[in-house]
Amino acid sequence: MEIQKYRTCYPVYTHLGEEVVMPDTSVDENCILNLRKRPLDRSTYHISCCGTVQKDLESFLEDPVYSWMFRDRTSREFVYSMLGKVIVPKSVVEVTEYFKEKDPYTYRHMFVVFAVSTHLISRLEAAVDFSNISMGSICHDLGKCSVPLDILQKETPLTIAQRSHIEHHSLAGFALLNYYADSDAAETYSLFARDHHECKDGSGYPAGVCLSDLMTEIVIASDIYDALLSPRPYRKSSYDNRTAIEEIAARALKGKISESVVQALVASNRKDDPHWRNCAIQGVQRGTPPSDNNYGLLLDRD
Repeated sequence: MEIQKYRTCYPVYTHLGEEVVMPDTSVDENCILNLRKRPLDRSTYHISCCGTVQKDLESFLEDPVYSWMFRDRTSREFVYSMLGKVIVPKSVVEVTEYFKEKDPYTYRHMFVVFAVSTHLISRLEAAVDFSNISMGSICHDLGKCSVPLDILQKETPLTIAQRSHIEHHSLAGFALLNYYADSDAAETYSLFARDHHECKDGSGYPAGVCLSDLMTEIVIASDIYDALLSPRPYRKSSYDNRTAIEEIAARALKGKISESVVQALVASNRKDDPHWRNCAIQGVQRGTPPSDNNYGLLLDRD
């Protein structure tokens, strides 16, 4: 890990407001080791048995936005079976409960991204360790508990500082997952939290590295897809499905994400259910993004 690339600009807080990493700290091996040494109840639970998680996910996939992708009962049952195998630290359970109460969008988003990621992996027939991809996809936005809610839920354009604070969530999530877990597995699944805003061409954050991990790209595509299909504080209207896919396809054609991931997403939305290799990525954009979209708009001054 290159120290200069992973340095906090803001404190890393837990959902309880406990500061676990100070600002201007290198989140390197020593930092992670110190986090794991701190006293904490690190007992684990099957997340599907916590609260209403299982029923909530079933409800999310009944939404018209996803009912077509998961029209096949087999695909749904596969997602539910994978959810049943996810074991998380106690603190992760508490963070999901925090989001369910304080930021329902993030709560829903965590589990929908898990479902879409799991589905795309099955479409691509990728040989992976599902325990890591499952944890990584569910917890990719966990660091948002370190971002003040008034910034996270702001409806009007952000200031530059507020945008920077939101981007802090990726490195915060990486640190928190390593703090919450007591196993070496965190070294793998915490990378999804850290890297889910990176790109193949190095234009992402927090480090601007050239991403080359297919599993992380699957989480990235799922993250973008659900964000576009869902109403957000900065955009009351959601993208329609075709326009959302076109937006992600455009990223693939620009070299920001692997085309195979987008091909699997396209295949999942085709009536004839083709193999993903038979789905070409189109550069033509026929859809129209919502007109009330404030995403990416920044105020010149704080």
